[in-house]
Amino acid sequence: MEVLIRDDEPPSDYGVNPWERPIEQLLKCGIINLDKPPGPTSHEVVAWIKKILNINRAGHAGTLERSP
Repeated sequence: MEVLIRDDEPPSDYGVNPWERPIEQLLKCGIINLDKPPGPTSHEVVAWIKKILNINRAGHAGTLERSP
């Protein structure tokens, strides 16, 4: 097997360096890992995130509740 290593930069239309992505792009395709405190519901936390980040769409996958 042959491994090719390139030192040159990819073409500018190839994408964006992850560390240089604008916040809008991160929000559009991003995931927030959240350690939800006891008390607020998952629905409340999603509403807070939407308000804080000023976005229209957000949701959660599965439960955000901790097991005892």
